[in-house]
Amino acid sequence: MKKFSFLYLIPVLLMLTVPFQTSADDFVRGDCDQDGNVTIADVTCLIDYLLNDKWPDEAPIAPDTLTFTVTGIANSETFSMIKVKKGSFIMGATAEQGSRAESDEKPAHAVTLTNDYYIGVTEVTQELWLAVMGVNPSYYNSGSQRPVEHVSWNQCQEFIAKLNEKTGLQFRLPTEAEWEFAARGGSATNSYMYSGSNNIYDVSWYLEGRPQQVAKKMPNALGLYDMSGNVAEWCQDWYGSYPNAAVTDPTGPTSGTYKVYRGGYTYPYSTTTSESTNKHRVSARCKMSPSSSASSSLLVGLRLAL
Repeated sequence: MKKFSFLYLIPVLLMLTVPFQTSADDFVRGDCDQDGNVTIADVTCLIDYLLNDKWPDEAPIAPDTLTFTVTGIANSETFSMIKVKKGSFIMGATAEQGSRAESDEKPAHAVTLTNDYYIGVTEVTQELWLAVMGVNPSYYNSGSQRPVEHVSWNQCQEFIAKLNEKTGLQFRLPTEAEWEFAARGGSATNSYMYSGSNNIYDVSWYLEGRPQQVAKKMPNALGLYDMSGNVAEWCQDWYGSYPNAAVTDPTGPTSGTYKVYRGGYTYPYSTTTSESTNKHRVSARCKMSPSSSASSSLLVGLRLAL
């Protein structure tokens, strides 16, 4: 150990004037343990650093990608999730949506999300649903790695409950605001009409008539696939009108008749291009009863959040 001298207190006092960042993104002078307060423990910490070159351990940084494997009776399935860092954005009918924006996308309004969260790299596949539930409810159930569809919001809640029981984690559906923030690319938001591009062909299955294998189109800025097209995706929120002012961590109305789903789905070949692409826009909203699993021509699935 170095011999102690009161001269060491001089740099300690100087260090107490240096800003240290706290976990709440505030700056507190001399708060070396980052608990939001400067106490005698911080002075002790700084002296220990000067005498022994020892700094308190930093909190572990959450990885940008998480991967999980779920084992069922008939199969095992691995899936990945990407971290979406907290941030602010304009939700709804932003300028690039132009005249195609519908009335329920207005007014465009500022949204702040104060917590990081994870969201699925792809939609939940039929294989993952089968591993958790033991059955595949999809209408188009031939071929591997296609998204599950023909599932109601209520069925998705049953799936998530069983998945959480298997993993001990707290998976959920994304809120509508989380979904749109991720679709727009998070803090790397670009002014695209669709998720990752203004060219729908680059990022979306939209006129194929049936769901396609996930992750075969171009991802968006966060590395998320098929947020425009393939199958639409349930959100957690009840459907309701947008607020007229800025909001923080919105979760939608407390009750309602319909649940929100987003992203659009692949339409039959006979559908017009304008009709098939309008719901694939990042701000477009759809609604349906939570008990409805729709029909073979209305393909709704889900994407997990954590």
